[in-house]
Amino acid sequence: MSDKLRLCCPCHFGLESVLKYEITKIGGTDLTVSDGKISFTGDEHILARANLCLSTAERVLIELIEFRAETFEELFQGVRSVELERFIGIDDAFPVKGYSLNSALHSIPDCQSIVKKAAVERLKSKYGVSWFSESGPTVQIKFSILKDVVTLYLDTSGVGLHKRGYRRNSNAAPIKETLAAGIIDLARVRPDSIVCDPFCGSGTLLIEAAMKALKIPVGINRRFAAEKWNCIPSSVWQEERKLAIDGVDRSAEFRAIGFDIDDAAVALTLDNAHKAGIKSRIKVEQADIDKFVQPEDSIVICNPPYGERLLELREAEDIYRRMGRVLGKGGSRQSYIISPHEQFEQFFGESAKKRRKLYNGMIKCQLYMYF
Repeated sequence: MSDKLRLCCPCHFGLESVLKYEITKIGGTDLTVSDGKISFTGDEHILARANLCLSTAERVLIELIEFRAETFEELFQGVRSVELERFIGIDDAFPVKGYSLNSALHSIPDCQSIVKKAAVERLKSKYGVSWFSESGPTVQIKFSILKDVVTLYLDTSGVGLHKRGYRRNSNAAPIKETLAAGIIDLARVRPDSIVCDPFCGSGTLLIEAAMKALKIPVGINRRFAAEKWNCIPSSVWQEERKLAIDGVDRSAEFRAIGFDIDDAAVALTLDNAHKAGIKSRIKVEQADIDKFVQPEDSIVICNPPYGERLLELREAEDIYRRMGRVLGKGGSRQSYIISPHEQFEQFFGESAKKRRKLYNGMIKCQLYMYF
């Protein structure tokens, strides 16, 4: 495979600036930032490093081509022009999935079969065969059609990058690992920080904070689709894994403190922290928010419960009031709180120094920052 690739990482809306910093840090160049994704240039080492180390990216895609298509013929010819043989071997499986928005070609199943047909025709002409067994590794083809502009990708990650491998179990309303990592970055967690979460749930915010502080690569305990591809030497992955592990800083003085009213959540947090290899850095106890005492020079980062139904909403508002009594509002005791409640500040009793619009799944939230 030649060295330069155009890569693309989707991310949560609102985390583009955080991901941009991460991509620059791992050596990505020529960045193009748009809503919910960043495209950049890098070689196969950067591709592997992105999968292993980017904490706020949802996946790492290879961007193959962008072209306009308003007819199936234009879609077919556009896809057929791509050097798919560079990545897809004669035995590889190459399923197709994608989406279309505000475009003339709006039937997803039809677009899917045209893209597949074009890929088959291209590879038939290159490999001189009339049939593909697709019995080898999977090279997932993805397309997006937005306002008649088609972008074709290959997915190098496989399972989404938020699946770090430490959270096989979670409580009812977990925050996604990639979103948690973005909030940790926005809260400027350092190697010597003390981070508290009075609603720790399954421990995601505390674990992501510990991994960030200790420079533990988030993808180190999992595998990626492109590790099985023949076009990327396995030595690339071995070198990048070694490099990532060598960068871990166990000397960091980071500590995390978690509370939850539910003792099952306490056990879950400890179990997940053990799987993530940072259990020694975390202290968790069962306690209500009223019992919480925030240490000096610490950062609270939390995703408090919020109600979707009226009764739960009243309970959530009551929790916000109680939080306002015990959480630091700046100075040596900072707080970063994600909530979808429009009047959060009113109940908390103080206006945030700064806010940022984020999405937790499909729920529009604000990150309220007190520092």
